[in-house]
Amino acid sequence: MNKASTTMAGIVCFGAMAMSAGAYAQASADSAAPAAAASVAAEPLTVTANIGLFSDYRFRGISQTGKRPAVQGGFDLAHESGLYAGVWASNISWISDGNSAVSAPIEMDFYGGWKKEIIPDWTVDVGGLQYYYPGTYPSGAFFARPHTFELYAAVGWKTVTLKYSHSLTRLFGLVSPDGQDTSNSGYLDLTATYDIGVWGLSAVGHVGHQWVHNFSAAGYTDWKLGLSKDLGKNFTVSVAYVDTNADEKYYTAANSGKVLSKATVVVGLSKTF
Repeated sequence: MNKASTTMAGIVCFGAMAMSAGAYAQASADSAAPAAAASVAAEPLTVTANIGLFSDYRFRGISQTGKRPAVQGGFDLAHESGLYAGVWASNISWISDGNSAVSAPIEMDFYGGWKKEIIPDWTVDVGGLQYYYPGTYPSGAFFARPHTFELYAAVGWKTVTLKYSHSLTRLFGLVSPDGQDTSNSGYLDLTATYDIGVWGLSAVGHVGHQWVHNFSAAGYTDWKLGLSKDLGKNFTVSVAYVDTNADEKYYTAANSGKVLSKATVVVGLSKTF
């Protein structure tokens, strides 16, 4: 995503949302917050927290930190009824990497929804997620704020989840080259995890596709293969190969020239409380 201009600015941000740190499960620096929050509470009301350090923050396959490390963490509140809410945050650089007039080094995600096992082994999850980027933005000239709101719906069978997210606002500030709005863009995500049963290892596989409304050239498919190991005491170490087929001209940071959509290996260490 090249954010040198208003048009390119929204693109670079795709990498940002991420799977939340608590959800390497969800992203592992491809980070994805709602997944961490959606666990079914064993007690009437459960509060959990997570913190993690990752070699890169990848969101939907795109680097949100200019291929640099990220510190991430959040809090989740879950009720036995299936209702949940949470907040998650990470350092980012994609906004300023694309436009030096902007200072917005933090991503904050606020989310809430309902997740429940409706029949044995089958789970549904619906909710909303607000991506918020506090900072200093240009005044006077037109600048599209990257703040984005998405609704999502997912169905899970055992450890396989199919999820669709739909933006109700302009997608991370992105407008098409001819100035058209990118609201009503969508992302489809299929993720599966598998407990290998050896040495505390679990495997994860993911494939997703981003559609950009009124700007099809910015759409792309991303995929991930990874392993995680339970170290005990709620510590987890993870490694994942992440790649995309995104058009590099739309996902290159203007200030650094780094291609944010190229294949990489992301390693991380996280802890839940």
